[in-house]
Amino acid sequence: TDEIMQQEIRPLVAVDIIEQLHRQFAILSGGRGKDGAPIITFPEFAGFSDIPDEDFLNVVTYLTSIPSLEAASIGFIIIIDRRRDKWSAVKASLTRIAGAFPGNLQLVLVLRPSRFIQRAIADIGIKLYRDDFKMKVPIIMLNSVSDLHGYIDKSQLTRELGGTLEYGHSQWIHHRTAIENFAMTVKTIAQMLQTFGTDLAETELPNDVQCTEELLSTHTDHHNKLKDELKLAVKQGATLLTCIREPVTRSANSKLSPDELENVATVERLLAQLDETEKAFDQFWTKHHLKLEQCLQLRHFEHDFREVKLALDNLMEAQAGFADIGDSVTRVEHLLREQKQLEEKGQEPLEKAQSLALHGEQLIQNNHYAVDSIRPKCVELRRICDDFTNETKKKYDILGKSLELHKQLDKASQWCEAGIYLLASQAVDKCQSQEGAETALVEIEKFLVTAKEHQLSNPKEFYNQFDMILTSEIKVNAQRILQKLEDVQEMFDKRQVSLKKLAAKQTRPVQPVAPHPESSPKRASPKVTRPAGVVLSTSHHLQQHKEQVMLPNGDDGDWHPHWAGQGSSRQNIADGRSFSLVHIINELIETERVYVEELQSIIEGYASEMDNPSLVHLIPSALQNKKEILFGNLPEIYDFHNRQEIEHCIENPELLARCFLKRKEDLQIYEKYCQNKPRSEALWRQCGDSIFFQECQRKLDHKLSLDAYLLKPVQRITKYQLLLKEMLKCSKNSEGTAELEEALATVLDIIKSVNDSMHQVAITGYEGDVGELGKLLMQGSFNVWTDHKKGHNKVKDLARFKPMQRHLFLYTKMLLFCKKREENTDSHEKSASYSFKNSLKMSTVGITENVKGDNKKFEIWYNGREEVYIIQASSVELKNTWISEIRKVLTGQLEACR
Repeated sequence: TDEIMQQEIRPLVAVDIIEQLHRQFAILSGGRGKDGAPIITFPEFAGFSDIPDEDFLNVVTYLTSIPSLEAASIGFIIIIDRRRDKWSAVKASLTRIAGAFPGNLQLVLVLRPSRFIQRAIADIGIKLYRDDFKMKVPIIMLNSVSDLHGYIDKSQLTRELGGTLEYGHSQWIHHRTAIENFAMTVKTIAQMLQTFGTDLAETELPNDVQCTEELLSTHTDHHNKLKDELKLAVKQGATLLTCIREPVTRSANSKLSPDELENVATVERLLAQLDETEKAFDQFWTKHHLKLEQCLQLRHFEHDFREVKLALDNLMEAQAGFADIGDSVTRVEHLLREQKQLEEKGQEPLEKAQSLALHGEQLIQNNHYAVDSIRPKCVELRRICDDFTNETKKKYDILGKSLELHKQLDKASQWCEAGIYLLASQAVDKCQSQEGAETALVEIEKFLVTAKEHQLSNPKEFYNQFDMILTSEIKVNAQRILQKLEDVQEMFDKRQVSLKKLAAKQTRPVQPVAPHPESSPKRASPKVTRPAGVVLSTSHHLQQHKEQVMLPNGDDGDWHPHWAGQGSSRQNIADGRSFSLVHIINELIETERVYVEELQSIIEGYASEMDNPSLVHLIPSALQNKKEILFGNLPEIYDFHNRQEIEHCIENPELLARCFLKRKEDLQIYEKYCQNKPRSEALWRQCGDSIFFQECQRKLDHKLSLDAYLLKPVQRITKYQLLLKEMLKCSKNSEGTAELEEALATVLDIIKSVNDSMHQVAITGYEGDVGELGKLLMQGSFNVWTDHKKGHNKVKDLARFKPMQRHLFLYTKMLLFCKKREENTDSHEKSASYSFKNSLKMSTVGITENVKGDNKKFEIWYNGREEVYIIQASSVELKNTWISEIRKVLTGQLEACR
């Protein structure tokens, strides 16, 4: 307990009555009676009767307040010196003292007037008026100081009273003033320290580095100033103590009076209190300063974490963008180089992340107060680093497999091309003779020896080997090449049969047909080179040159001409444009055909069979009357694609872009399909293993189950995006580029709408109809802080600085705040849902585009900033996109009001 703060405030101090004290009509010399009673002396003072009552009372009250409570309780001894005065002065003094003395009296000693007449009058007067003085203590009239010495020892009396006590009134006033000033200084410092300590305890920890540094600097400066005040006060007390003890220091024979000893004790007690106060304050400051330093460490750690996390997220996003496994050797090798560059680029952020995680663990080991905030961030940093390393290894493995696959496919394709060229180069007229036929047979047999190292003779083994990277497009390409190998082998078999017949016996003469000049046998290399990864139809591969090729047509050995140039329009396109563009269009046309066939097989082989009376008994009860849920609007998608004539676009690629733009609205059917997909998947998980679906799959001879085919529409819309991007690469700065860019933007917008709708259907807990909120413009996850004017409390706990993780849905009429939750489905896959938390009408909100200290933050406020939501995006680009969309909504509302 702080004694200075608890002690009673004295009504008077020396400085308040300094003028009255200097008049010296009453003094506290420091002397004591035999029992220790304090002595107050009223020396001779000519104008005693003229002293105002208030001045008299103030001085006497002040003098009686100085001795200790123990000494004052004994009672005061009053000495009145009126040796040179009259009886009237004695009477006036006794009357005033009796009526106004505030202390406890023990004895009154009066040195009566020394003149004879006045002494006689005094003797008579004291007898007559003793009762009038109303004093309950003895009043002793003394004739001389010698009589006084009989009552009070000379060592306790001043020289004026014949004693030896050293007393200087001016010095006494100086000491009293100094002691009281020092006591006030100690009290003021104690109050300052208490106020500063309260401010520190109530200080709200800042949320950023700059504010924390400023707060630490401010508190440190204030602390240093208070420490200087403490040092100055201690120095002041020590000096005062020296001054009080000065007589003893000056002379060994001198002794301090009891009052002076009390003064010494008072100053020493005040110094001790200062020392205790300083120690307590130092302990408190040490803890507070440590917390501020740890807070600054935490803010630096959080700042560095945000920067490193952003770099890692960008790195992971870039890695996630490497979904392509390549469609050719060249492409795969390019992807491997890009993966290597990404790995090298990622070394710096990965090293920073590891270093920051190590720093965080050191903070934890040093007993940082925010362990619960630091440890998860360290774990997350190490997890992301491990994820990137593992994913990089996985990417290398997949790309390595892809490279091996495409090399095998290229070798097989080149073997087929060389075989076709060999067959085409065997002139008909030379094979009519036995020698010519045998020569041709030898050429074929030599060529067939190389077949084993190129052919993919076991399709099942092939699919097992490359199962991890077999996309539908690669499967189509592989199947095409496998079929091509079979076709070429069949051609060789038939040619060998015909040649063997010609070699065995001469058949009837056949009118030779001269080959077209372009296909002269004198042409260069027997191998036909083609850009890697090009996939055309089998018939186009087998007959791509405009030359008359003689192929066996039956077993009779007769030769008939077949023209390879049936698709003349395609050849003209290839001559006028890059071969890659032709390949892309061909791939689009071919995969579109396969896609339509697959949709048709699903509708006819599954959906229609649900209405087949002979199979009704196989349909589970949970699936009854739920065909629309399982298949969604798949028939609508099939009808749309089935009536398109996309083959016409091969003669004019610009028509392809216009085709997408023309059918922009129709493509919204994919959004409807994807919105139903979660319900469809839930129904499939419930009924997918039923005998009904197994029977349908068996009849269709499908290798994959229905759920794989129900994913085709989702994959198809993504395929359009990839093909349009490739077409743009091949058509830069050429006519039609603008249409292709617009078509790509259309498809990307549809994909975004599809993606947004997939999130929207997962909203739970919203009591209204989301369909009434207008168009869904944006959705995404953010860090969110709130600030409410009503009921706002200061945040004193670090955990309250942690942002809320919210998933926002921006509609034209409403902004929804949801909490993302992930739940395990029956198949142990995580399914996301969004639990509704709050909503803001867009007609009542405003935005603040920039928040000081973080360029990724912006504010959305409601009802005149009564509620403020501070939103932090993962990147500046994402923040700007959202602000742009919100601004459009608000501007649109303003225009509507106008």
